[in-house]
Amino acid sequence: MRVAVPAEIKNNEFRVAITPAGVQDLVAHGHEVLIETGAGRGSGLSDESYAASGATILPDAASAWAAADLLLKVKEPIPSEYGYFRPDLLLFTYLHLAAEPALTRALLASGVTAIAYETVQLPTGALPLLAPMSEVAGRLAPIVGAHAMLKPNGGPGLLVPGVPGTHPARVTVLGGGVAGTAALQVAVGLGAQVTVLDTNLFRLREIDALYYGRVQTVASNSYEIDRALLTSDLVIGSVLIPGARAPKLVSTELVSRMKPGSVLVDIAVDQGGCFADSHPTTHADPTFLVHQSLFYCVANMPGAVPSTSTSALTNATLPYVRLIATRGWKDALRTDAALAAGLSTVGGRVTSAPVATAHSLPLLELVEVLA
Repeated sequence: MRVAVPAEIKNNEFRVAITPAGVQDLVAHGHEVLIETGAGRGSGLSDESYAASGATILPDAASAWAAADLLLKVKEPIPSEYGYFRPDLLLFTYLHLAAEPALTRALLASGVTAIAYETVQLPTGALPLLAPMSEVAGRLAPIVGAHAMLKPNGGPGLLVPGVPGTHPARVTVLGGGVAGTAALQVAVGLGAQVTVLDTNLFRLREIDALYYGRVQTVASNSYEIDRALLTSDLVIGSVLIPGARAPKLVSTELVSRMKPGSVLVDIAVDQGGCFADSHPTTHADPTFLVHQSLFYCVANMPGAVPSTSTSALTNATLPYVRLIATRGWKDALRTDAALAAGLSTVGGRVTSAPVATAHSLPLLELVEVLA
């Protein structure tokens, strides 16, 4: 199979969908790998390193998209890329379609077969292709939050760990999943006073056991969210419903009562965000004010650390890419139920229930697709 990788063109997105090590693996299995020139530059990966691993370097994005049987990306296609869609194209990338009506319409109109990284789901409920980027975004969240809290950046001028004789910052993490756990790890390491809220009491017990009471664990509900946020200096939203829009847990009215200068980082903004006032921002212009609080809602946070993110993503995606390229997408989905859960669109129809619900579209059942 011809596997093509274009350069990412989202604002300040420096990741690339595969490393030279991944290229070498696919070539060793008999596949042809095509890389747009300069695609790996932002991650410190040269055209020469890809060529040495067996890739063919293509001159531009148009040639990469046109040559692909299977096209790998990191972020969802943006409008300038919709013109490359075609019925015989297989697209494997992060899509977040529940929060992307225009992209959903474009995929359906073109007939692209699209598999979303973020909804590939193991029987345990784990999301193996979302997890590495959730870990990166989670670990970044307290760091970018601490930076936003500096007075020149619009924050309250508070040092997260404080110094002897002063109070550390109060950090509240909404959601104790992969991203939330990564966030609280770094927040604790920075010396913050950390509270995590989750509806899963078993997960809260695990966190309590791991941190010996160093992290305060609270069962999440509207009352406790209100109570925690009114004393918070930094709030990290990391709540996820696989494939669906994130629930809105923090209202505009609640933000109006928070401390002036408080910072809110929304890791879930790719899925619509878990704060009512969230909207996607970019690394070039990452924050905006709501009442007297500063929101950080960058939709591709891991793009800021591409050397780490590209390697972590390839480690996770490569087994699935290899399976698709070797068996074809239908047989691969029949073989691997986790991968089958990632199928989002095929032949102009939606095959993901959360996406169909989000956009009030008819659902094509997976059993019909694979019959």
